[in-house]
Amino acid sequence: MPLGKRVLDKISQIVREEMNAIGGQEVQMTVLQPRELWEKTDRWDDKKVDNWFKTKLASGTELGVGLTHEEPIVDALKDFVSSYKDLPIYVYQIQSKFRNELRAKSGLLRGREFMMKDMYSLARTQEEHEELYEKAAEAYCRVYERLGIGEITYRTYADGGIFTKRFSDEFQTISDIGEDTIFVHEQRKIAVNKEIMTDENLGKLQIKREELVEKRGVEVGNIFPLETKYTDALDVYYTDEKGEKHSIIMGCYGIGVSRLVGMLAEHFADERGLVWPSSVAPFQVYLISIGRDEEAEKIYDDLTNRGVEVLYDDRADKKPGEKFADADLIGIPLRVVVSEKTGNKVEVKKRTEKDPELIEADTIFEYL
Repeated sequence: MPLGKRVLDKISQIVREEMNAIGGQEVQMTVLQPRELWEKTDRWDDKKVDNWFKTKLASGTELGVGLTHEEPIVDALKDFVSSYKDLPIYVYQIQSKFRNELRAKSGLLRGREFMMKDMYSLARTQEEHEELYEKAAEAYCRVYERLGIGEITYRTYADGGIFTKRFSDEFQTISDIGEDTIFVHEQRKIAVNKEIMTDENLGKLQIKREELVEKRGVEVGNIFPLETKYTDALDVYYTDEKGEKHSIIMGCYGIGVSRLVGMLAEHFADERGLVWPSSVAPFQVYLISIGRDEEAEKIYDDLTNRGVEVLYDDRADKKPGEKFADADLIGIPLRVVVSEKTGNKVEVKKRTEKDPELIEADTIFEYL
């Protein structure tokens, strides 16, 4: 809906800025995927990938509805990557994904359709891949800091799955609503997913079991090595300075953008409603007029002309108490009330605080 869409767009923009800052190039891939492309990587068969949505054209041609985009990205880059001079590359998109999720639940936290940022790196050597991988991990940490959940989000070692013998990395935010069990090392600001909690793995990570604390977490991002699985299967290589052909090493980096909307809503809410972090709030100011519409409109014009996003509650059929309740429910960071009682001043109240205060009407911008 309109306010939620603004939150979604702001989260997307934060993600976009951090991906661009490390050299990411944004693209837009097609959702409909040709069967032949996925057969080359052995991922079309439902026995291999069990959460496909598939459809048929009138001609009988089978298509898949995009659940991830390793194959299309590599196929698209075939025309642009051939020399060592063309690498390294980060390519990403922010797009709806579709997965036939058998355990869809919890609204935005686990759905069959969701908005995701998926980025892919292509590197010449393992060392170059590791450098790109760590750079992306640092960018993820900056995203979570900007969203206000940096302190409770942990880089978490997890199973590398079918792609690699190495560990993958999840980013888990501590939450009672989380589906994942993780074991947190507070001093090192890392965690271990329950799925790999063996003595052998803890030894590899140089972690002692007694140093860990069990928590519940929501996975808000993941990154993992893809090795050369997709580039080899789709016949994409590069030639070095001597003209010798080499495999290209890939990494994959996902952030559930729409899942973060649900995560932030759940985490920051209180008994009165939502409490959006200012970085993603749909508006910065909730403006209420009680019998002083002309003054309120002046404040609205002044703030919006200065680039402040203001939601002006000008509903004549609602009592002040209802407007105050809605302001809390929607969770906008600052409520501003213009009324006869306040004279030349206005009442301001932060959503995170109980009590309002009075300030001069012409100082609201500075107060913000």
